[in-house]
Amino acid sequence: MTLQLILIIIFGLGAIWFGWRVFMTSSMVRSALSLLASMAFLGFLFLALEAEFLGVLQIMMMATEMSIMAIFMMMYMMDPGGMSGMDMSHQKKPSIIAASVTGALVVLVILFTNWGSMAVTVPAAARQNHDLGIEVMKRSMMIFETAGVTILVAMIAAAATALVYKKDMI
Repeated sequence: MTLQLILIIIFGLGAIWFGWRVFMTSSMVRSALSLLASMAFLGFLFLALEAEFLGVLQIMMMATEMSIMAIFMMMYMMDPGGMSGMDMSHQKKPSIIAASVTGALVVLVILFTNWGSMAVTVPAAARQNHDLGIEVMKRSMMIFETAGVTILVAMIAAAATALVYKKDMI
């Protein structure tokens, strides 16, 4: 067993463990931090799979997103620390059944899909990053730019609406 395979197994199990912990805590902040850890393990999994760009991007984006989510949870939740014993899991039986059926279907797809032959030659990591950058800058550039501007406009509109609403309340 190679070191790469061992790391893939460790990071995969870590991502699953922290993903499970998201729903097993009564604290929204601990839930957000568990989700952050799960996403970080996925980023490490990408790094172990030699997809450096995706790994670093995953870690950077999720660290920022989960930090902001934890801050907003602390600001707006009635009990962000989970001291009142709230239950984060809802509809336990249907969700267990849905997860079990979905997991079984995924395993069946993995086992019975013709994945084709292994790639004989793979470009170097630097070449893969270059090709990904060219793809993003050509065909997908308008999508990314539109999404970025839309998110920025939504953030400005939300802040302006909140300020106007707060002023009306006073």
